[in-house]
Amino acid sequence: MAIAGAGAALALVGCADDGVGAAPTPTPAGPPVEVPKAKVPVGGGVVLEKRYVVTQPSTGEYHAFTKVCPHGGCAVSFVKNQQIVCACHGSEFSITDGARTAGPARKGLTAAPVTESGDNLVIG
Repeated sequence: MAIAGAGAALALVGCADDGVGAAPTPTPAGPPVEVPKAKVPVGGGVVLEKRYVVTQPSTGEYHAFTKVCPHGGCAVSFVKNQQIVCACHGSEFSITDGARTAGPARKGLTAAPVTESGDNLVIG
């Protein structure tokens, strides 16, 4: 019985956010990441394999955020209906500014610098 109770307590701690028992949000490290502009749909975005999610709310307007959800440290899963979605616990974030729009997360995604370089975007 005590073991089951301890497991439940650990599960709750792992689900906390805003720095209280949560996995820390890592600062992206490493060389900049490039993605072709054509891979980032207007009104949506793409979750990159390495560290970031990149969005294009309107034509030619690009934003990048770290893909680590501030709620539990999971990587965000996909972009749909102009929302960045973390499927782990259902948090959603704005594709425009990374602000939390729904779910258990209490803060938004961390912005990352994005610049245009020809037909590519450079993040980081």
